[in-house]
Amino acid sequence: MHTTITQSLPAPPHRSADEIGTVLADPERGDVPGWVLVTLMTAGLVIALWAVAGPALADVFTTAIQRVTSVGA
Repeated sequence: MHTTITQSLPAPPHRSADEIGTVLADPERGDVPGWVLVTLMTAGLVIALWAVAGPALADVFTTAIQRVTSVGA
C-alpha cells in the first residue's frame, strides 16, 4: 500500500558523455558573471552622469515646462 518515491518518479533521461560535453561547450549559453559586470558598470555610469549632470538637466526641464505653460497664458 505504501509507495516509495522511486516508484512514483519517472526515470531521468540518459545522456551520453558526448551529449553532456556538447551542452556544456555550447557558446550560446551566455556568461552570467560578464552580464552582471556589464549591468553594474552601466548602473555606475548612470549614477555618475546623474550626479554630474543632474542639476543642469533639472534646470533644462524646468525651463522647458515654464515655456510650454506660459505659451497659453
